[in-house]
Amino acid sequence: MLKRQNIVFTVIIIFALFLGACTTVTTQPNTEPTQARSLDQEEQNNLPAQVIEYSGGEDALVDIYQRVNPGIVSVIVYTADGNVGQGSGFVYDLEGHIINNYHVVEDAQEIEVTFPEGTRARATVIGEDVDSDIAVIFVDVDQNVLHPLALGNSSDLEVGQFVIAIGNPYGYSGTMTTGIISARGRILDSLRSTQTGSNYAAGDLLQTDAAINPGNSGGPLLDLNGNVIGINRAIYADSSSVLVGSASYSGIGFAIPIDIVKKVVPFLITDGSYDYPFLGISSQDGLTMKEVEAMGFDPSIQGVYVLGVTSGGPAARAGLKAGTRSTEYEGLYAGGDMILALDGNPVENFNGLLTYLFMNKAPGDQITLTILRNGTEKDVVVTLGTRR
Repeated sequence: MLKRQNIVFTVIIIFALFLGACTTVTTQPNTEPTQARSLDQEEQNNLPAQVIEYSGGEDALVDIYQRVNPGIVSVIVYTADGNVGQGSGFVYDLEGHIINNYHVVEDAQEIEVTFPEGTRARATVIGEDVDSDIAVIFVDVDQNVLHPLALGNSSDLEVGQFVIAIGNPYGYSGTMTTGIISARGRILDSLRSTQTGSNYAAGDLLQTDAAINPGNSGGPLLDLNGNVIGINRAIYADSSSVLVGSASYSGIGFAIPIDIVKKVVPFLITDGSYDYPFLGISSQDGLTMKEVEAMGFDPSIQGVYVLGVTSGGPAARAGLKAGTRSTEYEGLYAGGDMILALDGNPVENFNGLLTYLFMNKAPGDQITLTILRNGTEKDVVVTLGTRR
């Protein structure tokens, strides 16, 4: 037991020394938390340039907190059956719109929002996105209470960048934790069910080891410039990814990328909802070389294997085929199409397909799929539908 404690203590010291030995560099000098100095590309070694300056590591984190925390709120939800839930959110604009998670306000009969300076107000839901788990709520308060947070760009993020989570875990409002981007491009289940009872997929999520616990849902994940790069959504527990609120910190958390949020939220404010494009296939990332070989492809191939095609859906109407021949692997059938490219752009996996659709297409648009079928490549044009 003593040996483990010593190891943990050593890791904490190493992290603290590392944090203190770094330098902040940013391409936005008007918003950087500490004074920056320029490094040429060779000096940077192509690494992300968001690290903390040696002489002011603590001051930089304190500065970020003081700048952004006024725009982060605690949310309490009361349901018709008497349940009480809690979450977090952040101010989107001076009109009173606040962003958080759909699963936080789902089935809400009454919503209370508390600002860091003490103002409390009732909120109403004005827009919901079941697919990405985003909601917009509205509060009618004085503008001097509202401190909108700056939105960054999730497409520019690199694994290893430091990040910050601020929220309301277990009701402890204004809690700040730190970590890194552990991975990008994760896939979780959407909260929208298909006609067959399964769930659609939500793609391109960020993975972080910043501590996220029940009550953090809907709060911001921030970079070291104080820009929101994601909305904290779920954590990994018991061999599954669960919504924050039903489990506690495991070191693996997931956040909705801010690029999707920036695309969706304006529609939630004006229309109350957002329509996602629908292709009508199912697939799976992470197939082993043996599994790929069993389905009749070169194990080195990159693409999206069509495991299933929704009956009557866009892909089915365009003639895409799923596997039908049994293999030694349960649930995997040979003979299906392999999607190699989207509109001429190579696609490596199912997450890449989802991200391309969400960021570049809308219902009714056409997409050209380059597929491999029986050893021959061919182009198939699909008119996208709408997720229902």
